[in-house]
Amino acid sequence: MKVGLLGTGAIANKHAQAYKNIGFDLVACSNKTEARGREFAARWNAEFIPDYRDLCRFPSLDFIDVCTFPDFHLEPVQICAEIKRPIQVQKPIATNLDTARQMIDTARQAGIPFGVVSQHRFDDSTLFLSRAIAAGRLGRILQADAYVKWFRTDEYYSRPIKGSWATEGGGALINQAIHQVDLLLHLAGPVEQVTGIWQLGSRHKIESEDIVDALLRYRSGATGIIQAATALWPGYPERVELHGTKGSAIVAGDQLTSWDVLDDDEQNSVDPAPIQKNVSSGSSDPMAISLVSFERQFLDFAEAIKTEQTPSVDGEQGYRALEAVLAIYQSCREGRSVELPST
Repeated sequence: MKVGLLGTGAIANKHAQAYKNIGFDLVACSNKTEARGREFAARWNAEFIPDYRDLCRFPSLDFIDVCTFPDFHLEPVQICAEIKRPIQVQKPIATNLDTARQMIDTARQAGIPFGVVSQHRFDDSTLFLSRAIAAGRLGRILQADAYVKWFRTDEYYSRPIKGSWATEGGGALINQAIHQVDLLLHLAGPVEQVTGIWQLGSRHKIESEDIVDALLRYRSGATGIIQAATALWPGYPERVELHGTKGSAIVAGDQLTSWDVLDDDEQNSVDPAPIQKNVSSGSSDPMAISLVSFERQFLDFAEAIKTEQTPSVDGEQGYRALEAVLAIYQSCREGRSVELPST
């Protein structure tokens, strides 16, 4: 697979290394800051293309990977749709639902694969839990929670666009914890109601939240909690906790660390729980994350291109995660519970 990479910030280096590991060819890249873009291109032996429009149209590429801030995802999708080129974007899909829907519709009308990077769907822990829940091993889910108590330095937020509503869409919830929001929706199902409270710039000089708490009610009747923060020193590995009528499971970082399930011996021998203690987490260092899950998602996207199928994490799933995040933000602003649409 030949890849064009738009945006050459920190996460783009993770993408580039993952592509190298799986034998994909990073052919070209673009960045609005030319010096940074050329440095990235030299590091990864790619051609630097000054104009993102030229990158999107660069000949012989199999797909475009967008690692820009989320306020600049629509434009490359529109260009790729014109030339029938597959495209994937970093999470979150966008900063608002109207733009996200426009991206999805544009890609669908063009008939191109459109993916949203949510690599934790491909962690061993998530893959196991998806199978286990489908098999009924946890019973009926009663409670599904996510705790993302992270820390980011003042330097991390030193650029005015970091933590801004216009460019990033918000703070800790939309930028850090949206991965765990996606996992809750994937494993526990749709959310029907949220109630949130937040602290805006409690520790950092940002306009959005660096602490937010939310109560959830799922359409299944289960309840849950989301806590997201970048203000809690020194930062702790994120957790997803699932509690069902037959037992409980806890994922810390990217690993399943607890699997306590009644009468699970027979199924355990067929599909044993991959319990681990050493976890990878971006709790205090944004780049202290595993590459394996990125590699798996990129291979999944490539397979979708080859077979003309929908990638495992498509635009609709990126939309649903954004929808839940924005509903929590609305609840925080308005001081009331917010109902999510039923479709």
